[in-house]
Parts: sequence; C-alpha cells; structure tokens
Amino acid sequence: MTDLDPFTDLLDYPMYVVTAEADGERAGCLVGFASQCSIRPVRFMVWLSKANRTYRVAEHAERLAVHLLRRDQDRLARLFGAETGDRTDKFTDVPWHPGPGGSLILDEAPAWFVGRVENRIDGGDHVGFLLAPEAAAENCAGSRIPLLTLNDTHDITPGHPGN
Repeated sequence: MTDLDPFTDLLDYPMYVVTAEADGERAGCLVGFASQCSIRPVRFMVWLSKANRTYRVAEHAERLAVHLLRRDQDRLARLFGAETGDRTDKFTDVPWHPGPGGSLILDEAPAWFVGRVENRIDGGDHVGFLLAPEAAAENCAGSRIPLLTLNDTHDITPGHPGN
C-alpha cells in the first residue's frame, strides 16, 4: 500500500461541521473530507467515518447540513471533533435552529448549506454522501473570513479512534 502522507501533509483544506437528523435522533461531527464535486448540476460530497454516531444517523437522514467555521471557533470545532455523540448531546449548549426538511442549523456558523442525500458511496472506513444543495446562507455579509482549516485542528483528538 502506498503512503499518501507526503502528499496530504502539504494540504490545508477547510474543515466542516456536518449535522444530521433522522428518526428523532440528531448528530454532528467535524469533517475534513468534503468538496464540491459537480458544477451542473451542483453537487457536494461529504465523507463520514463509519466509526461516528453521525454516520449512523446520516445513514437514515434525507438531508445533511454542512457548516463552515471561522478559525476562531475552536470551541465548536472541539465539541464536534473531540466529543462523541455516543456520550454527549452536542446540541444542548449550542444555539441551533431547524432548517429545511428538519435539518439542524448551527446559529454560530458563518455559512451553511443543506443538501438532500442523493447517493451513498462506500469508500473504505468512510462513506461518501452525495448532496444536492437545497438551501444555503451566509452570516458574514459576504466578506472573506479566515476559515477553520485542517492545520487549525491538529491538536483535537477525535472522539472516536481512527477518525
């Protein structure tokens, strides 16, 4: 097997918080594997670890919400990255509101979108969720803000080993 670290160690891509709701359960996690993957039609792929509770909820969800965080939102990054929903209700002390189709929108996120799950693709220890965006908003008046990136999260120990 080829070690990809010499390549990926040079990357510093955005981090996202993905939230899901299904059958009365809610979940969310910090995600680094995500990207727009089509222009026409617009599609976005989010990869969730099979070890995460968020993945287990998302398996049954019709929609996922994808949130960007600012670089200074360390508290949210740690909550959704270092805590596991198996032991912690991450939404207890976080302001949020229901979004389209019952999605969970984090009020403090500078930008978010909700996407309808069109397909799920097994990629090994992660599953890709192909999303068709249905709604999007930004709370930063269109200005460029420093986003939370992979390099900002190296000191966050994942809530589940192997993430």
